[in-house]
Amino acid sequence: MKIAIMASEGAPYVKSGGLGDVMEALPAALSRIPGNEVVLLLPYYKKIKDNPKYVTEYVGSFDVRLSWRRQYAGVMKLTGRKDGVQVYFIDNDYYFGKRPGPIYGDCDDGERFAYFARACMEALVFLGFTPDVIQCNDWQTALVPVVLKAWYRDRFAATRVMFTIHNVEYQGWADGYFFDDVLGLPWEFRSCLDMHGQVNMMKGAIETADMVSTVSETYARELMYPYYAHGLDNVLSHAAWKLKGITNGIDVNTFNPETDPNLPAHYNADTFAEGKAVCKAALQKEVGLREDPDAPLMVMVTRLAGHKGLDLLCYIARRLLWEENCQMLILGTGEPQFEAFFRELAAEFPDRVSAQITFNLGLAARIYAGGDIYMMPSKSEPCGLSQMNAMRYGTVPVVHATGGLRDTVPPADENGDNGLGFTFQSYNGDDFLGAMKRCLQLYHHNRDGFRALQHRDMIQDFSWNVPAGRYMELFKQMCNQ
Repeated sequence: MKIAIMASEGAPYVKSGGLGDVMEALPAALSRIPGNEVVLLLPYYKKIKDNPKYVTEYVGSFDVRLSWRRQYAGVMKLTGRKDGVQVYFIDNDYYFGKRPGPIYGDCDDGERFAYFARACMEALVFLGFTPDVIQCNDWQTALVPVVLKAWYRDRFAATRVMFTIHNVEYQGWADGYFFDDVLGLPWEFRSCLDMHGQVNMMKGAIETADMVSTVSETYARELMYPYYAHGLDNVLSHAAWKLKGITNGIDVNTFNPETDPNLPAHYNADTFAEGKAVCKAALQKEVGLREDPDAPLMVMVTRLAGHKGLDLLCYIARRLLWEENCQMLILGTGEPQFEAFFRELAAEFPDRVSAQITFNLGLAARIYAGGDIYMMPSKSEPCGLSQMNAMRYGTVPVVHATGGLRDTVPPADENGDNGLGFTFQSYNGDDFLGAMKRCLQLYHHNRDGFRALQHRDMIQDFSWNVPAGRYMELFKQMCNQ
């Protein structure tokens, strides 16, 4: 099957969050399936263009029309990638190639990614690549199914489009005049993009794509409700017949306690007791905590943002530290009030709390390996990767049962049996505290049960093989194969 994947970011070339991780792993997993030919199209950002690790060759160029505008688009072919995925970068200095800052947040983001969607379709025409399926991701490529139906249906008569929602909160809003001034689409497409008199790109994709997917089964169901859907609940409810959830995987080669170069000791599911003990002692020393093998180390690697459930952690943190023999380690940066809270907490409990207000991938790996309990009380979580990373390293998750957290962390009982971690249903601090207490009780009073739970976490298959298979099932369904 010929598959074209379009996204605004993809690791290792450029990444701002989970979408970048998915765009590194999913194309590679699909390309490993016999008979697939996979191409990935990304913007040619300055940070990619200036990176000597990525060698590209010029393929050709063409003009892209945006209403009255006519913009240059170059196609640059990445050389040297060995996993079967062919990467093409869309080159345009005005929109991507000369901007040194973050990849999102410019005042013309709507125009930039409207251009990118149209340029991707023109690139397929230019390359002579006729995909069976186009898979596009989040609002930045949400116009792909719209422009395909408007201008490319004859050229790609048999091509089907899947639109994947990674986070419904960011929808691609623009003022009403954007439809004529930038998009220049035929008027019959106004209704699919119109929402409250404005343009909503994600709405357009939901209405025009052949299938809509999201990144976990539970999140697909949650999107039917106003609490989660950020205004798109009615649109998604009407599209429920074509909405599917596929839970993401993780890169099990990168997140591998047997080979991770960031760790002071390596281990697997059979040797984790000894290996994690070494990693825990080294981590406590590194971040300034008391070296105490019997104090459960509760950890969190996250953006310090409200929707990550940090208000709940702030509410219960002191109670946990007063009532339990435990330690806490937080790694991340974000909203000033949370950074200040954890700094103050570390000053109050200097040998039991460490606040690492920084971004450090190596330290993150050591935290996954050296921690005992991973805290993830997110208010909402489309999929979540950290809980799977933690389990891969044998660190037991305590999570709010929402989105992908519900799908990946079935609840264990008080003996640590049957599930993979501890969960709480209602989003409130007391329920989170109860889940933490159940986990700490198991750690303190049934260490064998806690280790059996760690072992069960470590032997789970969180690779991309299963999600890639699910994508292929849906692709074939779309194409009536």
